[in-house]
Amino acid sequence: MTPLRFFASITKESIAEVENRLEPSTKHGADIRFHGAVRDLEDDREISGIDYSFYEGMALNELNRIGEAMTAEYPDHLAFVHHKVGFVAAGEASIIIRVQTAHSAEGFEISREYLARIKKTVPIWKKPIFA
Repeated sequence: MTPLRFFASITKESIAEVENRLEPSTKHGADIRFHGAVRDLEDDREISGIDYSFYEGMALNELNRIGEAMTAEYPDHLAFVHHKVGFVAAGEASIIIRVQTAHSAEGFEISREYLARIKKTVPIWKKPIFA
């Protein structure tokens, strides 16, 4: 059986809660973690946070499609993506992308590519909550 090299989730759990459960890898020297945090301004207006919603039947399928493609393109990495939905306060993270690779340069490259593809195709929407 092939070990799982990509895992994704979309829930109301905070990034901190999910990240506390992540296990280390003894095979990979680089453990890159990108946290996408909610800023306190949206269109130059102060916000208290963002309410995220998603197309439940499609968003996770699309994340998994991205993971399959990335695993084919970059075979020697492990990746985990979690996006929080519901209200995320300013200053908190709404997404974590964790990439583990043998070396850091490749890990940063793969992490950036995951983020670009997620932003482009995963149906997750944000509604700013103005302060």
